Amino acid sequence: MTLLSTLQLAQRWLAEDRDPQTRRQIEALVAANDTPQLELLLRTPVEFGTAGLRARMEAGYARLNQLTVISASQGLAAFVERAVADACARGVVIGHDHRHHSAVFARLAARAFVDRGIRVHLFPQIGPTPQVPFAVRRLRAACGVMVTASHNPKDDNGYKVYWENGAQIKPPLDEGIAASIEAHRVPLSWDVDGIDAHALVTDVTAAMLDAYYAAAAQLAQDPALNRGTALRYVYTPMHGVGAPFAARMLQAFLLPPYVPVPAQIEPDPEFPTVPFPNPEEPGALDMAKAVADAQGIGLVVANDPDADRFAAAEKQRDGSWLMFTGDQLGTVFAAYVLEMARARGIPDARLAMVNSTVSSRMLAAMAAQEGFYYADTLTGFKWMANELVALHAQGYEVGLGYEEAIGYMIHDHVLDKDGVTALAVFVQLAARLHAEGRRVGDYLESLYAAYGYYVSANSYFVCPDPAKMDRIFARIRYGPGAERTAFARAQGEPPLRYPRTIGGFPVSYIRDLTVGLEIGDVDRLPAALDVAGAQYQPKFPVSASSHMITFETRNGGRLTMRTSGTEPKLKYYLEVRNADNDRAAAARDLDIMARAVADELVQAAENEL
Repeated sequence: MTLLSTLQLAQRWLAEDRDPQTRRQIEALVAANDTPQLELLLRTPVEFGTAGLRARMEAGYARLNQLTVISASQGLAAFVERAVADACARGVVIGHDHRHHSAVFARLAARAFVDRGIRVHLFPQIGPTPQVPFAVRRLRAACGVMVTASHNPKDDNGYKVYWENGAQIKPPLDEGIAASIEAHRVPLSWDVDGIDAHALVTDVTAAMLDAYYAAAAQLAQDPALNRGTALRYVYTPMHGVGAPFAARMLQAFLLPPYVPVPAQIEPDPEFPTVPFPNPEEPGALDMAKAVADAQGIGLVVANDPDADRFAAAEKQRDGSWLMFTGDQLGTVFAAYVLEMARARGIPDARLAMVNSTVSSRMLAAMAAQEGFYYADTLTGFKWMANELVALHAQGYEVGLGYEEAIGYMIHDHVLDKDGVTALAVFVQLAARLHAEGRRVGDYLESLYAAYGYYVSANSYFVCPDPAKMDRIFARIRYGPGAERTAFARAQGEPPLRYPRTIGGFPVSYIRDLTVGLEIGDVDRLPAALDVAGAQYQPKFPVSASSHMITFETRNGGRLTMRTSGTEPKLKYYLEVRNADNDRAAAARDLDIMARAVADELVQAAENEL
C-alpha cells in the first residue's frame, strides 16, 4: 500500500469530515503548513482495544470526533451483525455521560446501527455507565456502547463496548472489531436529526432504571435500621452524572439522603473545581471534607464523573480524615459481602470473589481463612467480570469483584464496576456500624487483626516517550550487574537478567507477562537457570505489546509495574504484608521499596521522570 503524504492525509480527512469544527482545525493546520501537528492528528488512527476507544476530542484519525465515532460504530455494527445470533432483533444498548459531544457521539452510534437494521435501546439523557451493562443483560441485547471517558481530563472522551453477556469485550473480540472498523472506515451517515424517534430506537430509561434499582435493593439488609439511622454523610459526584442516581439508589435502600457538595453536585463537563475529576487524586475530596467539617459530619462518599467508581473518607476519633484506599474499601466490601452471603444461607465454599492481580492480596488471605473461592485476574473488569461469569456457570454465587482503582462489582446484575450500588452498600454498612458505636475505620482494623496488616503505595511516572519506556523495562529485564538472574530461554533469545533484590530484600517470585515467565522461590534457586520449559509459563495471557512485571520479596512485599493502556504512564502497585500486624515495620519496608522502585528500577532521576 502506498503511504499517503501528510497533505494527502489532510485532503482525505477534509473530503470525509462534515463537522465544521474539526474541519476548521485541519484547514488551519494545512494553511499554516504545520506538518508535525498534522502527522500527530492524522497518521496513526486511534486504536480500538478491549477498553474500546479513548482519546482527546479534536480533529484527526488519531482522536475522538464525529468521524472516528461513526467509523467505530459502522465497524462494530457490522461485526456484531455477523458474530451475534439474532443481533438485529436483540439490538444494541447505547448510553452517554455529560461530557462535551457525548450526546451527539451516542446518536451517531445509534445511526450506524439502525442503518444496518439493528434495534437500538437508547438512554437519551445523560446517565451513569453501569446502566448500560445492566441493560445489556436484562434485555439480552447483542452488545452495548457507553460514550464516556470516566474520570479522564475534560478534553477526553471514550467509546466503551460491552458484549452480549454484559461484560466488557476481551481478546480476541477486540481484534475482530478493530479489523471491521478498518473495513468500514469511510463514514456513511452523519444525520442524527430525529434519530430518537426512529422506528428502530426505543427509550429504555424508565424500565431499565426501575429494574436496576430493584435488583440492587436485594442487597438491603435491615430496613428498620436503614430507615431510622442517625448517620449523616456528605456526597459529591465530582461534577458528574451521579447525583440523581445515587439519591434514588439510597431511597431504594431506605437510607437517608446525602448532604450535597453544592459546588460539585450538578453535571458540568468543565469540571471547574478540580484539576482532575478523579476521587483518587490527592485533594479531590477537599471540598467535600470542608462541607463535612462545617456541618459536623464524619463521613464523605463520592463517585467519579460517570459513577462507575466509588470513594470514601471518614473522620477518625483524633479529628483526622482517613481517605480509604481502593484496596481498603475492597477489603471492607469483601468482609461485608461475606456477612450478607452468610445471612442469606449461602455456604462459604459456594461464594466467589475476585480481584485484579495488582490489587491487594488481603482478599486471598481472607479467602484462605474463611473458605470462599478466590481468584485473581489480569487488570481490568473485562477479566474479572468474565471470570465471575465462568464461576457462576460452575455453580458459584457471585460475591465481589474489585480493583484497587476504586472499582467495585457487588452483584452480578452489573458485570462491571458499579459506583452507585457500591455507594448504597457502603452507607448501609456505615449505618449499621454507627448504630453499634463504631466507624468503618474500626471495621477495617478488625480485619487487619484477623488477616494481617497490608499497606500499599500505588503511583505512576509520566513517560510520554514510548522508546524511553521500552528502555526502562529492558533494563529491568536485561540489566547489567552481578546481582541479577541469568535465566536462559529458547535458543537465540537473550537471557533474562532480573534484579535478585529490591531495596535489599531478596526477590522470591517473578512473573513477566510481556516475555512469558512465572517462577517462584527465585532466591532459593541458582541465578543461572533454564526457564524455557512449560512449567515456567504464566497462567495469565502473555502480550508482547505491553509491559507488565511482578516481583515478590521475602519481607512480604509485592510489586507490579506496567504500562498504561490509555495514558502515557508507567504505573506501579506496591504492597507489603506484615502477618504480625506490625505497622511500623510494614511502613518502613514499604518506604524502602518505594524508593527502590524510583531509584533502582525506574531510575527516575536519570530518565527525567
